[in-house]
Amino acid sequence: MIEIDGRTIDAPEMEAAIARIAAQARLSSGSGERVAARFRDTQTSLAFILAARRLGVTLLPVHPALPDEGARRLAERAGCHRLFLDALEGEGLEGAPPPTLGEGRLLQMSSGTTGEPKCIARPWSAVEREIESYVGAFTEAEGMTPVIACPITHSYGLICGLFVGLRRGRAPVIVDTTNPRHLLRRLREIERPVLYTSPAMLHTLARLLPEGERIHAAMTSGTLLPAPWFTAIRGRVVHLFQQYGCSEAGCIAINPDLTRSDAMGFPLPHHRVRTGTSAEGPAEIVVEGENGPVHTADLGYMDAEGMLIFVSRMDDTINVTGLNVYPREVEDVVMAMPGITDAVAFARPDPFAGERVTLLFSAEAPVPPRALQDWCRRWLAGHQVPGEAVQVSAIPRQANGKISRREVADRYRNGRLAEALA
Repeated sequence: MIEIDGRTIDAPEMEAAIARIAAQARLSSGSGERVAARFRDTQTSLAFILAARRLGVTLLPVHPALPDEGARRLAERAGCHRLFLDALEGEGLEGAPPPTLGEGRLLQMSSGTTGEPKCIARPWSAVEREIESYVGAFTEAEGMTPVIACPITHSYGLICGLFVGLRRGRAPVIVDTTNPRHLLRRLREIERPVLYTSPAMLHTLARLLPEGERIHAAMTSGTLLPAPWFTAIRGRVVHLFQQYGCSEAGCIAINPDLTRSDAMGFPLPHHRVRTGTSAEGPAEIVVEGENGPVHTADLGYMDAEGMLIFVSRMDDTINVTGLNVYPREVEDVVMAMPGITDAVAFARPDPFAGERVTLLFSAEAPVPPRALQDWCRRWLAGHQVPGEAVQVSAIPRQANGKISRREVADRYRNGRLAEALA
């Protein structure tokens, strides 16, 4: 049984929908065909995904908000042979390579925060191993009802929220995320909910909750929570969890009791993870996969308890005269300054130091750059203090709260943030 936007769908109804879609869409196992599907109706989208999973069809689920042409370009980039746009007839796509026989796969596009998005193909059998490992290792959520307030076209909502919930024998609840007040009302109606949503939505809910009210449980994933966000969310959630992963390997680690935002979690048992051994010597987080090592391009280390600690994206690290500056350390200090609402630090080339720290920030009122730098000098070493601090009306964040520092730095260099200056 699954609930979608207040409507309960029992097992016979979903089974009928899966059978109808498999027949009308002519989905067949072992064909080697790649298909992409974008359905604005959540029930149809879910039934299509479940049909593809059952038959072992290689599928790219497309976010329902993507326009037809955007979905078509995405499907072509993923090498799909057919595309379904709110209809089960499907359309053929030109230029796709010949079908490759073999196990069906779940196709996902990487986030693109550090480069051009790429298509990741994970065998359905790897997805099943992830589900079993997740359920076996993360027992704190047993008996909780997963509330999925994020896209089921992405692995986080689909695998960790929906598939894991079904594997636990729970009835997942899929909720429209456009109205956070409606989401809060729905959470109050569910006994022992565990919310799967974005850090940005969690922060919004924490600010909307009446004084004294708390969310039973929530999972965060996708981006490191800024210190003020973490403080606000931690105080409003009884059981706060965090998971860490990547498109190629799926969920890598889960933290069953989040007390610091950079503590990603304990690696799931089906993974072998290697990284640094201390805060003084972080190293790239590498997951030894069945098809070779997966390099995450994240810096981290494992603490004495076996907790995976995130330090920074490798390409986000700022090198000032040979000294590493991790943007999060700068941002946390800046966002602790009264009146500051958001901040992002990134590298700017410097002929003498190699790179310098540059900061964009937003605030409730104008803040002189010198005042901000003086604040930073109270907490940071000289090479960590932003050489330039620019106030803007809003920091460009993605829907899930992520920041693409590469994009922000590019916009800054090209002067495209001028219109956002406060």
